[in-house]
Amino acid sequence: MNKNKLFGSMLIIAGTTIGAGMLALPIASAGLGFMVSTAVMVVIWAFMAYTALLMIEVHQFASKDATLHTLAYKLLGRKGQAVASFSMMFLFYALCAAYIAGGGEQVYEKLKMISDDFPIQSGAIIFTLIIASVVTISTRSVDLLNRFFFIIKFVVLAFMLAFLFPFTSVEKLVHMPTSNALIFASLPVVFTSFGFHGSIPSIVKYIGKDIKALRFIMITGSALPLVVYILWQLVSHGTVSSSVLLENDSLSAFIKALSLVVNNSSISALVSAFANLALATSFLGVSLGLFDFIQDVLSSKEKRASRVFASIVTFLPPLGFALFYPQGFIKALGFAAFALVILALFLPAAMVYKQRQSTNEGYQVAGGNLGLVLVFLFGISIICVQILQIFKLL
Repeated sequence: MNKNKLFGSMLIIAGTTIGAGMLALPIASAGLGFMVSTAVMVVIWAFMAYTALLMIEVHQFASKDATLHTLAYKLLGRKGQAVASFSMMFLFYALCAAYIAGGGEQVYEKLKMISDDFPIQSGAIIFTLIIASVVTISTRSVDLLNRFFFIIKFVVLAFMLAFLFPFTSVEKLVHMPTSNALIFASLPVVFTSFGFHGSIPSIVKYIGKDIKALRFIMITGSALPLVVYILWQLVSHGTVSSSVLLENDSLSAFIKALSLVVNNSSISALVSAFANLALATSFLGVSLGLFDFIQDVLSSKEKRASRVFASIVTFLPPLGFALFYPQGFIKALGFAAFALVILALFLPAAMVYKQRQSTNEGYQVAGGNLGLVLVFLFGISIICVQILQIFKLL
């Protein structure tokens, strides 16, 4: 196995997972405390890593170019394919629109330093063109740029942790949940912070059907964000008390609270830089998964859709929403957990169940039917919590 591709694929999984949403984790888990929030993250990571392995089990009997669109049709029929396609496109278009809106705003702030004549839409357009160009060229180009951004992101993260670690208090870390209901309330946010499954078909296409390599990529690539999240929770919960986190329920207020604790404005610059890099790496991974999915959907038996045309279909809709109706689409991200549950939990379990009915050969993830049932129950619990939150019952 090409170790260079192995390393790059692992970073694509990790880079897609570690998005700007990581910064919201301390806020979402404010009432839980470090110990309980860490336990919640470990449990959710275990489920997400498990279903990633289920996807590898499904891919072993399909073409290496197969996307979720193809796999769902093969194992679940037209209805399953329709559910998979809708969930995939809703989730990825919503995420891409949010990343374009966030990344475009950051680019526009840099353009204003040059001249005030740039229209506000220019940042989103430039940001999209850069990422779209890289994705359109090849998966290899995404791999290389993602490595570059990922390394810088980890350097920035190391500086963030170095700034905050001396201010960490053991007393704050041992704080227990103010209410058990907060544990359930935190599930959707933490769950979406471990979403990378849409990129799996692109990784299989890039690596090939090397089961051993793919298992390593999925486990290691998803475990790296878990370690990063735990370290981030350690310094954030250890420096800012739960009561302050509960009072400051916005990202800007949270960053301000961190700056006051360390008495250093540099932390704001570091957090801002990290958010920018997290947006870029997440956008690369998500748009790559959507691009390959779109190319598969648009292809016919005679020929595959051109990369340029697939790129237009991939990037133009979320760019349009980000330019003309950013609030509406970003608000829709609140419902993204529903699509992610279907994409990352229900579909892998359902496809594996159908595949195991027809064959017992090849690689099979441990756990049997009990594991599949637990995945379904976990998904149902995420949906129930999200519905309760929508109606302000939790």
